[in-house]
Amino acid sequence: MKPSSELFDLIRTLTKSEKRFFKMQSSLQSGDKNYVRLFDLVEKMEAYDEDVVKKTFKGEKFIKHLPSEKNHLYKLILKSLRSYYSETSIASSLKQEIKNVEILYNKGLFDECTKFIERAKKLALRYEKFYYLFELISWEKTLLEESFENGRFIDLDALIREEQEVLDKLQNLTAYHVLYSKINYVFRSGGYSRTEENTQIINEIVEHPLIKGKNTALSNRAATICYYTQAFCNIAKGNTALALEKYRRVMQILDKNEDLRTDLAKRYIRTLSQIIQCLLELKQFGEAQEHILRLEQLSQIDGFDTPDATTRIHTELILSNLKKYIHTAKFSEGVTAMTSALEQIQPEDSTLHKEISIRMFYYMAYLHFGAAQHNKALHWLNRVINDNENDLRQDLYGYARLFNIVLHYELGNNELLEYTIKSTARYLQKRSRDFEIEKLVLDQFKKLIRLRTAVSKKEQFIDFQEKLNALARHEDGKVLLRYFDFSTWIQSKLENCSFEEAMKQHP
Repeated sequence: MKPSSELFDLIRTLTKSEKRFFKMQSSLQSGDKNYVRLFDLVEKMEAYDEDVVKKTFKGEKFIKHLPSEKNHLYKLILKSLRSYYSETSIASSLKQEIKNVEILYNKGLFDECTKFIERAKKLALRYEKFYYLFELISWEKTLLEESFENGRFIDLDALIREEQEVLDKLQNLTAYHVLYSKINYVFRSGGYSRTEENTQIINEIVEHPLIKGKNTALSNRAATICYYTQAFCNIAKGNTALALEKYRRVMQILDKNEDLRTDLAKRYIRTLSQIIQCLLELKQFGEAQEHILRLEQLSQIDGFDTPDATTRIHTELILSNLKKYIHTAKFSEGVTAMTSALEQIQPEDSTLHKEISIRMFYYMAYLHFGAAQHNKALHWLNRVINDNENDLRQDLYGYARLFNIVLHYELGNNELLEYTIKSTARYLQKRSRDFEIEKLVLDQFKKLIRLRTAVSKKEQFIDFQEKLNALARHEDGKVLLRYFDFSTWIQSKLENCSFEEAMKQHP
């Protein structure tokens, strides 16, 4: 069994200040500190190697119990991180305040307890943390009896009304989370809506009263999920302009509520990234570049400087710039600008989400293809195709295989193409993604690889273009062209020019 690399994965995400804080806390402890020595060794590794660990500490007692030592160190690091972020995380601050309330109550310090509750309630309201607010109101109810005994009579009806209002907002927020999770599942698993099952789920969400109705969100936090979900529904259906409008509403709410924006930093980053993608698809390149610069500057704002947020900003910047070079047909420029950024990304990098990595590799393949560097394009595309993911973004894995056929055609690998076409057909059929436009592409390449004269190939490309245009009139047929522009590629063959030239001539 392969040794667990969880400890290594955690240590490599630590910032210099987090490591320094851990070491400082460790220095305050007495007794043996084998865990510090283990930390120092693992920290220096480029990749986790348990044999090196065993060899380094050979003959020492603690190495006989390495799994438990690793687990102990893992827990100590987490404990250190909890302490490090206890003052910066709103959730951590509220947890501490509630713990303080409990301690003061058990000591009979009821007046002090009330002061802590009032202060914590203001913080919970400010950040719309309804779960903690509900718990604080529960403590207020607990203190009522003590107040009555001391002759202080609180308006119980007002407290009950406040509790019910918080419950309503909490239930409302939960309902929106469920709807968002459903549309997120549809998109993350299958991409743009094309199967009957996914279409049905999306339609049910679109018609849901909380999504269809007006002013149904009972809080700003819920409103951001409402608009984000509406945007996702429109993205799945191919309505980019309306999706952009909804994403802008999310941004407006968060920009007006800086505290909420800080707490929802990752949602803000995702929203800004989605706006950039919509603007690029709508060919509003100037505004898209303005938002890319805004995304780049986010890490300088309080709340966006955490390791998780900065990593997300960095990866979304890479994706946005990749898409920018593709949409503007600046392929050669894009290859030069993005190669170093992509080569640093390793498949085993656990801090990089799988979907983000496969999108990066796919777009990098697209850039190299547009720059007529077909072998390099094949290298990047193989990083997608050779992945064994069976649930995530099945649309992208399917499109990668169709793109792969185009690449092998350009490379003149006709013998390999016949097998590749058959295997792609089986792949798409097995996953119920053999839609009409996919079938058309496979059928046309079956014919193209059998032709030998330039005249016969041109006639076949004309036939390909006419049938493709007919299917692309419908939204279902347009989806494939978002991932690879077969129409422009065919046009390049008919006009005997490069793909980059054809894309610039037919934007």
